[in-house]
Amino acid sequence: MSPLLLAHQGGWDEALMVLVPIGLFAFVLFMANRRAERVRSERERLAPDQPVQASENQASENQASENQTGVTPTGADGIGD
Repeated sequence: MSPLLLAHQGGWDEALMVLVPIGLFAFVLFMANRRAERVRSERERLAPDQPVQASENQASENQASENQTGVTPTGADGIGD
């Protein structure tokens, strides 16, 4: 088969150049979402009453800023914690 026969065969080769990377990206995104959901459900199963780590960090940051300034930080609605 010569290279002339493989080039520009009705556009299928150009379509593959676009669809293969998009398909790979979609597959990786699907796998990452599936793993994230599995980790989240495992955390909820092991400790359903404990707050998420990010919430604990936010609370400790708010406490630290309150201790430094003497003013309670407010949320987006203007109401303190």
